[in-house]
Order: sequence, then C-alpha cells, then structure tokens
Amino acid sequence: MFGGYMGYYILVGIIALVSWAVSNKLKSKFKEYSQIHLQNGMSGAEIARKMLSDNGINDVKVISVQGQLTDHYNPANKTVNLSEPVYNQRNAAAAAVAAHECGHAVQHAKAYSWLTMRSKLVPVVSVASRMSMFVIIGGVVLMSIIGSGLGMTVALIGLGLFAMGTIFAFITLPVEYDASNRALAWLESSNMLTRQEHDGAKDALKWAARTYVVAAIGSLATLLYFALQIFGGRR
Repeated sequence: MFGGYMGYYILVGIIALVSWAVSNKLKSKFKEYSQIHLQNGMSGAEIARKMLSDNGINDVKVISVQGQLTDHYNPANKTVNLSEPVYNQRNAAAAAVAAHECGHAVQHAKAYSWLTMRSKLVPVVSVASRMSMFVIIGGVVLMSIIGSGLGMTVALIGLGLFAMGTIFAFITLPVEYDASNRALAWLESSNMLTRQEHDGAKDALKWAARTYVVAAIGSLATLLYFALQIFGGRR
C-alpha cells in the first residue's frame, strides 16, 4: 500500500517545490516594494490605525510582534499584530500588509460569514491536523495486518480528520482575498497611496494570496492521494 511510499514522496516533493517557489517570489516582491517609500510618510502602524478609524473600529489595538511575515489579526483579543518591519517602515509593502490585516478586523466587525466560519473551525482543525496522519497510518498498518474492517474504519476516520484541514484551507481563500480587496479599496478611496505605491501594494497582496492557494491545492491533492490509496487497498 501507498506504492512503497514513493508516490507520496513525489507528491510531497512537488507541493514543497511549488510552495518554495511561490514563497520565494513573495519574499522578492516584498523586498522590491519595500524600496518604494510612501510619499505620505506614514508607517504601517499609522496606516493600520487610520484604516480602523475610518471604518469606525475603535476597540482593536495595533501592536508590534517579532519576526518577518508574522503579521496577523487575532479576533480573540481584537489585535492587529504587525511584524516589526511592517509596524515601523514607511513603504508600499508595509502599507499593503497593514491594510490587509485591518481588512480582517473589518470582516470581524461586520460579521463576515466566511471569517466567522473559519474562526469556529480553528480549535477543531488544530486538533484534527495533528492527529490525522497518525490515524491514517495506523489504519493502513491495521489493514495490512488484519485486512479491512477495523483497519479501514480507522483509516477513514483519519481521512475525515485530514479532510477537515482541507476544507479549512479552502475556507481560508475567500477570507484572505476579501481582506485584500477591502484593503486595496480603502487605500484607493482614501487616497493613501500614489498610483505606483498602490500598484506595488496590489501586486504584493496578490502573491501573498497565492501562498494560500498553493496550500489549499496541496492539501486537496494529498487528501485525494490518501483516499485513492486507502480505497485501492481494499482490492
């Protein structure tokens, strides 16, 4: 079963290669647009606070966190967490990321359905993602020892757990794209950026979104591979 694991290793290798290529492209884009300094002189933190204020959101804090590309919005404590470069710098890349994370805060304030669904799934998926591989492999081992029956049941439970992670990855896509659309619309309507700065911010967010697309497709491909191997093992 699992074709001597060769097929799985090939699949993982392809997914890893594509993910690496997109991630590298994203990093190069952010480096490029970090050289486009904003004419308005505002930092990422200032842009974030301005976007929140313009959207009538007064209960969300903008804070600085360590690391690079560690930016995120935390709906639990209502904080826009910006990495140190984004928080402090005054360039198109920082503006794009800051506005994008505030886009999530706007989604939260407006009870955007996809974000609500995603938030409800987080605790379940965090457990399922850690267990799925162990359960699938355990089921496969049982199938090879005692045949179908209990082994198949365990493998299918593992497959179901993995499927939850895949569904979560696809639910994440509209959440991320919508946050970027809200960010870009506000940056344009508020005249925060020049045309060159806005184009840079738009391109940076486009490549950021593609990392989520790759993750979702990779998860689906892995799920289908497991399903084919498990059901193929019944023959």
